[in-house]
Amino acid sequence: MAKKFVVGLLATVLIGVVCAGAIIALVNTTKKARSDSDDGSSSLSATSKSMSAMCSSALYKESCERTMSQISPNSSASPAEVFKSFVDIALKEFESAARHSAEVTKAKLAGSDSKTAAAVSDCEKLLEDALDHMKGVSSLSDKDITNLTAEADNISHMLSSSMTYLYTCVDGFEDSKLKAEMDSALDNATKMSSNVLGVITSIASLVEKLETDLNMLPTQGTNRKLLGYGMDRHGYPTWLSAGDRKLLQAAAASPKPNAVVAKDGSGQFKTINDAIKAIPVNHPGRYVIYVKAGVYDEIVMVPKDKNNVFMYGDGADKSIVTGKLSNVETQVTTRLTATFTVEGQNFIAKDMGFRNTAGAENHQAVALRISGDFGAFYKCRFDGFQDTLYTHTGRQFFRECTVSGTIDFIFGNSAVVFQNCVIICNRPLDNQQNTITAHGRTDPNMKTGVVLQNCQIVADKALEADKAKIPSYLGRPWKLYSRAVIMESSIGDYIHPEGWFPWNGNFALKTLYFAEYGNTGPGASTAGRVKWGTFHVITKVDATQFTAGAFINANNWLASTGVPNYLGFKA
Repeated sequence: MAKKFVVGLLATVLIGVVCAGAIIALVNTTKKARSDSDDGSSSLSATSKSMSAMCSSALYKESCERTMSQISPNSSASPAEVFKSFVDIALKEFESAARHSAEVTKAKLAGSDSKTAAAVSDCEKLLEDALDHMKGVSSLSDKDITNLTAEADNISHMLSSSMTYLYTCVDGFEDSKLKAEMDSALDNATKMSSNVLGVITSIASLVEKLETDLNMLPTQGTNRKLLGYGMDRHGYPTWLSAGDRKLLQAAAASPKPNAVVAKDGSGQFKTINDAIKAIPVNHPGRYVIYVKAGVYDEIVMVPKDKNNVFMYGDGADKSIVTGKLSNVETQVTTRLTATFTVEGQNFIAKDMGFRNTAGAENHQAVALRISGDFGAFYKCRFDGFQDTLYTHTGRQFFRECTVSGTIDFIFGNSAVVFQNCVIICNRPLDNQQNTITAHGRTDPNMKTGVVLQNCQIVADKALEADKAKIPSYLGRPWKLYSRAVIMESSIGDYIHPEGWFPWNGNFALKTLYFAEYGNTGPGASTAGRVKWGTFHVITKVDATQFTAGAFINANNWLASTGVPNYLGFKA
């Protein structure tokens, strides 16, 4: 009966707690209500003031409240109904943005350079992806308040991805005037999706507080859906099936593949792309591709309609995918320089190497880009210079991998954890510096960020010889709310004492979040670190939220393990 009561109670009290300003009074009232209630029903009504509390987390509060008043002028809609209406409006804004952006670029294409034409084409694809993710949000929003909050984590990540596609579109234009016009064309959609993100954040936060104060947090054995992922006792994401975990855990796993790729013709396919194209539509379960030892010089795409692909090789130094597309030599956007691209969900790679050999002189040149949700990489290697690994959108996990590069070589706006990895700074050009991370969070409500935990941060031989004149940093803020955390890692002496590097003047220095905890090695001292108020030397308590399980699934990470210290912090 108590659970039925909460279903009705949440909708009514969700915002009332904010307006009343006294949770204690609420708890006292609800204790009596629990004993008195027979059917658990509760009327759904709220004042305009209480409805505006749903915009309390929004970045654009005035705009959010205006939309709120249009949706429910009589304050009769439930929070779930309001959220659904917000999403519907956002969908219309995205459709309008697509039309407007097409109008902006249509007149510009005549006589334009090839790079602008490539940016326009890329933008069309990105807007399509943004709209698809917003439709995904819509499909999850048609629920009552209990189920809506159960999906809040997935909704937040879908919205973050959708918003990221919008700014990736804008970033693709080098012409400043056209970039500004495109930014303006997408402005309403950007702000509206941000407001949707703010509303779901407020709803989830208030419900969590209410559940806590009512002592009704789900316990083991309840049927509340677990979102995102925690980590099992071996350190693997719980969203991986038992079979997938066995594949990753086995030191010499040789699962029976659905397809074999071999350059010498001993498999069904000679190229990785051909194997991916041959994946049957609606294939049940995992589709396993074995890539035999060899260097595969091809630009590979795992499209968004090819999900649940498991790809493994004979070793990161044996089964290698290589390319050399770059922003300088090739007339494409940075996103499209990737040697290997993953847009499908639930992609897993093991014992594979990914390279971009364009070199430091050709600037942006991506080895691997992943935009698919729930990607996992185990014992893989990613080699390049600037922009080596593009963790674009979604949620990813890297275990015992090696990543090498120079400028911003781990960048993007995903929620990503690197655990037990080796991070190698290569030697850049003489007039450059190394920056390991460049995170792209544009909204404080995005649950995205990059975490390096128990990693080794080292210099390659060429940089080691010149480390006195080539400065290297842990990261810099690519976007306004950039977030990066380095914890329990070994940091080499080549890292500059300041640790972190500005992007451009004071940009993002008051809004970013950079943090360090429990690091060791000659470069780990924080005594000389930057004096920005947004850089933090955090305590163990603060660092807990960035441990692998908690950062991806803060509410449920402990439920998936019997060894919390392993999950939380290295042994």
